[in-house]
Amino acid sequence: MTQNRKNNLRLAGMAALFLACFFGSFLLGRYPIHPWTLIKVLLSRIFPVTPDWSSQVETVLFQVRLPRVIMAALIGAGLSCAGASYQGIFQNPMVSPDVLGASSGAGFGAALGLFIGLGYRGVSLSAFACGMAAVMAVIVISSRVRTNPTLNLVLSGMMISSLFTAAVSFLKLVADPSNTLPVITYWLMGSLASIRPRDVSFAAPWIIAGMIPVLALRWQLNVLTLGEEEARCIGVNTKRIRVIIILCATLITAAAVSVSGLIGWVGLVIPHFARILVGNDYRKMMPASLLLGGSFLLIVDNFARLLTTSEIPIGILTAFVGAPFFLYLILREGNRV
Repeated sequence: MTQNRKNNLRLAGMAALFLACFFGSFLLGRYPIHPWTLIKVLLSRIFPVTPDWSSQVETVLFQVRLPRVIMAALIGAGLSCAGASYQGIFQNPMVSPDVLGASSGAGFGAALGLFIGLGYRGVSLSAFACGMAAVMAVIVISSRVRTNPTLNLVLSGMMISSLFTAAVSFLKLVADPSNTLPVITYWLMGSLASIRPRDVSFAAPWIIAGMIPVLALRWQLNVLTLGEEEARCIGVNTKRIRVIIILCATLITAAAVSVSGLIGWVGLVIPHFARILVGNDYRKMMPASLLLGGSFLLIVDNFARLLTTSEIPIGILTAFVGAPFFLYLILREGNRV
């Protein structure tokens, strides 16, 4: 069997895993739903089905679980897509979606919104706007220096990220310790507990709008990994492709963080799993990252809901998985030298 056929079969297996995780997530929770009841309720929205279930089932399904499951799948796929994009752009497998300050900027925007008492939608808009503004500042600063644009982007991102992180720390210092501070702290841990249909309508279009161009341009990421000079010789406008992909990856990250809080490690760990399974070809690796990212966050979110009586912030669980894997990567790369 050829390697291409093996990769296609693995992609089909990832798609099956994603569908199983997606539909299985509707069944799990404090209020379990029988699989046959789930099928009938979903079909009732299309075909005339006589209801033999309580109205509570529909409320739980459509107002709580459906938006949560959709956003878990989109955020997991989006962060993984953004991480794979950044790793291809910077030719470094150790970078993640927060390398240019999008996550720290969004975190500051949300903390600021909570600090001044904005409503839920206002906090999301503030997080999204500050995340995008952080990366715009990075691009403007790095464009002032002509030499080594990739290194300048990374260094500028580190600087902007540090500034926003310090600003968040200041807001936590001056926030009301009995009211505002716990809310900011919990939000920064990352959670999907408060996801509602309004969040889907707000964040989902931005995440999808960011993923589509990245998927369309994924073959050019293969060319960029050859190096600046080689890519130009082939006829690829490296500067334009780099800007487009960075903006799309930032759009995904800012939109995801604006409704879920800071969920780390997904954009770092999942692209590595995809690379191990299907290789370094972005034509296969990018779809694999999306499928694995969506499946991973759906699984982790189910554990967050069910492990304890009070829900565990999802950012804590992703760190428990991501940190050991990151250590494994460091040890593996070190042993190759």
